[in-house]
Amino acid sequence: MTESVCVAIYDSFADWEPGYLLAELRSGRFTGSPFDVIAVAATSDPVLTMGGLRLLPDTVVTAVDPAVHDLLILPGAEVWENGGADFTELASRFLAAGKPVAAICGATFELARAGLLDDRRHTSAAAEYLAATGYGGGKLYVDERAVIDDEGLLITAGPDSPVQFATATLMALGLLTGPECEAYEGVFHRGDGAAYPALMQVAEAHPS
Repeated sequence: MTESVCVAIYDSFADWEPGYLLAELRSGRFTGSPFDVIAVAATSDPVLTMGGLRLLPDTVVTAVDPAVHDLLILPGAEVWENGGADFTELASRFLAAGKPVAAICGATFELARAGLLDDRRHTSAAAEYLAATGYGGGKLYVDERAVIDDEGLLITAGPDSPVQFATATLMALGLLTGPECEAYEGVFHRGDGAAYPALMQVAEAHPS
């Protein structure tokens, strides 16, 4: 069976936040393992991203079975400030099934509000941002660009870290090693031309 990931989509979806991750998962150009990408929305209606792209969902949140997918991606959006409980419930089901959840920016706010960060190492835009939810996980907040929890099931990042969000998730899935992620970040985050040959070696090591 082809491996697949679910990405939540909703109005004001922050286009750039899951961009690197989705590109690498779907293409498999550096991992050698392409995935099907399933767009999941609250309803079957199109959604409009923050950048003005109109996206059509493949399925609705109530129809998703975590048992048949390998990852849930929750990008940031304005919706998280006032809701998103249906996607939080889906995240809870993924975690309960032992399937990873990758959340960035505003998505971490709702996960905190729902108590899903109370017992897991995590990060976000800032500790104060999550503290506003009144959650109980402040002691486990880590001031890093992206964090993988101790079980390897929850990946979190802030809005300024889309590249680290991608590499942390790919590492949590076992698709890239730490040094390979370093080469990827060298090219796509730091703009380091010297890292390009190392990244090409990653692609050669994982032919798709």
